[in-house]
Amino acid sequence: MVSLSGIDSRTLHRCADLAEELGRRAVPMSLLVAPRLAGAATEWVRTRHAAGDDVLMHGFDHTLVPRARTVSLARRAEFSTLPAHEAGLRLTAAMAAMEREGLPIDGFAPPRWMASRGTVIALERKGFRLCADLMSIRDLSSGTHLRARVQSLRSHERAETWRCFALVLAAARTTRRGGCLRLAIDATDLIRPGYRTAFLDAVDVALQNDATALTYRAAAIAVPVG
Repeated sequence: MVSLSGIDSRTLHRCADLAEELGRRAVPMSLLVAPRLAGAATEWVRTRHAAGDDVLMHGFDHTLVPRARTVSLARRAEFSTLPAHEAGLRLTAAMAAMEREGLPIDGFAPPRWMASRGTVIALERKGFRLCADLMSIRDLSSGTHLRARVQSLRSHERAETWRCFALVLAAARTTRRGGCLRLAIDATDLIRPGYRTAFLDAVDVALQNDATALTYRAAAIAVPVG
């Protein structure tokens, strides 16, 4: 499963370039869309969805939440710590925005792949079918889940060579043993040639190991979970 986040008007040309590369490989994408951030890029998302790519809600506007300790300057991802009521309010706003844009609203991938228990409860209450977090893909309608960790590249210049190597190695190792491979990239990182090349190399090595390319929604249907 290949997912792309960071989709907005500034990154749209890089998103389109990746879509073209994956199209040559017959690999569909799962597009992670934050409705308050996507803006002018939503027309492109609709076009890609019509062409067979999946669309998952990716939070609302990625507002950072302060940690409980006031002495800490760190912030948590938008849906990582919210109780069910607050998560429900943000989901309601995000759902309305997605509906206005004509985008599907039954699948969710939280910012930084981190969803609190309250968020999962709110998703179930709102009728979401799918939640993809860091460690698993949850089928919210049945309560089952598929365990598989997201493999991604993060923007750390000093470790770029190692991270690129590790991503391709993880792709080879996972698909060689018949495991579920989840590759994720942020569109802002596609500006870095090393990251773009490593990501496509990871896709290629997975295909060479006879992996079947699926979207998140298709995987939830096709793969036995427990």
